[in-house]
Amino acid sequence: MESTILSPLLDRVRTVRPLVHHITNTVTINDCANITLAVGASPVMAEAPEEVAEMVSMADALVLNIGTLSAQQVGSMFLAGEAANDRDCPIILDPVGAGATRFRTSTVMQLLDRLEIAVLKGNAGEIGTLAGADAAVRGVDSGGIEGDPGEICRELAERLGVIVGMSGPVDYVSDGTRVVSVENGTPMMDRVSGTGCMLSSVVGAFAAVSDDRFLSTVAAMAVFGLAGERAAPRAKGPGSFRFKLIDALATMEPSDIIGGARILSL
Repeated sequence: MESTILSPLLDRVRTVRPLVHHITNTVTINDCANITLAVGASPVMAEAPEEVAEMVSMADALVLNIGTLSAQQVGSMFLAGEAANDRDCPIILDPVGAGATRFRTSTVMQLLDRLEIAVLKGNAGEIGTLAGADAAVRGVDSGGIEGDPGEICRELAERLGVIVGMSGPVDYVSDGTRVVSVENGTPMMDRVSGTGCMLSSVVGAFAAVSDDRFLSTVAAMAVFGLAGERAAPRAKGPGSFRFKLIDALATMEPSDIIGGARILSL
C-alpha cells in the first residue's frame, strides 16, 4: 500500500478538528485526551447516562474502551452507541482485557452484537480471544497468540463485518478482504501504560474524517507507530517517552508519513 494515499488524512484531521467522544479507561483518560489533541482532534470524556446520547449528537466519532469496566459504564456505552448508530457516527471499540474475565468478554460480545461497530482495535490476545484462536490475556496485557495474525484478523473482520486492527510489535489491519501489516513502532511503547488506549483515540480521530475506515485505521496505526519511533531516541526512560510521544505526534507532518510509514499488503 502506498503511504501517499494515507498522508492527506492527517491534514484532514487537523483541518476538520473532529470531536471524539470517549467512554474510556479511567487509568488512561488524561493521556487519551492529550493524544487526541496532539493529532489535531478535539476530545470529550463523558460517561454519565444522563448526557451520553446528547454528547454523541455533537460528536464525529465515539471511542468505547472497557479498560475499567463497571455495570453503569456498560449501560452508558449502549446508550451512546445506539445514539451514534442513529446518526452514522463511527464507533471504535477497544476490548481491553477481553479474555481475562467473563464480564469483559461477555460485554464485548454484547456490544458487537447490539451495536454497529466500525473498528474493533485490540492487542493480539484480545483479538485472538474474540476470534476463537489460541490466545492468552494477562490482566489487560496480551499474553500472545498462536497462528497467522493477519489471517486471524481477516477471518474475524469477515465474520463480524467490521474493520479489525491488531496492535503489537507489528500491527495488522483487515476489512475481511484486504490485510496489511504496519511495521512502525518501538518496544518503548510496552513500557508505558495506556499506549493501546491512546492508539484507539487516534483511530477514532482518523475514522471521523474518512468513510474508508480500513484506510483510516491503517493511517492511524502508522502515524502513531511513527510517532513512537521519533519519540524513543529523545526519551531517557518511560516517563519522558510518554511526553515525547505526545510531542512527536503533535509535530508530525504528512511528509513524515510518506517517508516513514512501513506498510505491507499481505
